[in-house]
Amino acid sequence: MESVRAAFRDECERLERVLHGLDDPALDRPTPCPPWRVRDLLAHVRTGAGRLVTMLAGPAPPRPEVTASDYFGAAKFSPAVDRERVDGARAAARDHPGAVEVAREFGRAWRATDAAVAAEPPGRVVRTRHGDAMALTEFLRTRVVEVAVHGLDLADALDRRPWTTPAAAAVVLDVLTAGRPVPGALGWDASTALRKATGRLPLTGAEQAALAAAGIRRLAFGG
Repeated sequence: MESVRAAFRDECERLERVLHGLDDPALDRPTPCPPWRVRDLLAHVRTGAGRLVTMLAGPAPPRPEVTASDYFGAAKFSPAVDRERVDGARAAARDHPGAVEVAREFGRAWRATDAAVAAEPPGRVVRTRHGDAMALTEFLRTRVVEVAVHGLDLADALDRRPWTTPAAAAVVLDVLTAGRPVPGALGWDASTALRKATGRLPLTGAEQAALAAAGIRRLAFGG
């Protein structure tokens, strides 16, 4: 838990520093996640980063049933769920129209999650909005995935170099590969590995074969 919590905290701190340097026009830039603009994608990330506060206020399921790798299954990206995700983020973005507000609210959301996690005992189980029962540590790993991978999308939208922390990249790759190491022969750096594993860069036939031989499948991860 402590290593995952540190990765979540460090990745959120980096994103928050980026947000404090934005001006209002930057929020209306298009992103690689259409139809979202930067403000919509940030609303989605803010909601995801703060989701654990509500989850931890609810009753704990008796046992975990889903891992972080299982969580990003195809059902999470069905047309109906995607529409809810897209429309919800666009509606949430209207609540905080300025860059200063966006940065402040993201900082508030992730710090509230960090404090709520710190107050929980080891082995706490939570129930997600999709009905999954997960160990708290496993769900927090999905939050690292959300913040880090969408951080790549935001970096592209803002014409910035990716700011992904090494700790977050390690957590994300472990989730995306279900703990299997990425074949060293591919020669990918962390950013390339994350983009390839989430469909943000195409895989060549040789890369697909190397991943399949290593037992790695791409997850149905998009938003």
